[in-house]
Amino acid sequence: MGKTTLLEKLIPVLTARGLVVSLIKHSHKAIEIDRPGKDSYRLREAGCQEVLLLGLERWALMHELRGASEPDLDSLLDRIQNCDLVLVEGFKGGEFPKLEIWRQGVGRAPLHPAWPGIVGLASDAPVPGAGDLPVMALDQTEVIADFVQKKAVLR
Repeated sequence: MGKTTLLEKLIPVLTARGLVVSLIKHSHKAIEIDRPGKDSYRLREAGCQEVLLLGLERWALMHELRGASEPDLDSLLDRIQNCDLVLVEGFKGGEFPKLEIWRQGVGRAPLHPAWPGIVGLASDAPVPGAGDLPVMALDQTEVIADFVQKKAVLR
């Protein structure tokens, strides 16, 4: 649908406005950010629940679920530090404001109105069944940034 592509354009606009932006991305795939043979991988495989890896340019905290349920969004938000805005990609459920990305050429019906929390749409065409929801063109990044800032929930 283009969620990541829109975020790639949106984040520089928001940071140019002086905001410190973070992101939580949910994937339905088994993600692997570590590699077999590396010390951190070996220590996770040995049984560590969390491994924090620090390098010259970044650090990453890897937490093993080991069969436990995925944490809810609030738990993940509690781990994010020192930012003005957290963008969330891939969490369809939950009662927080969502911007749906809808592309006509994909051939799927919009998630709205079936999914809770959709407060606006970004699209490359008129969206069937949008009703009173605002619909923004995908290439109107400044307009979308204004909308995101207006709809952001304070914690």
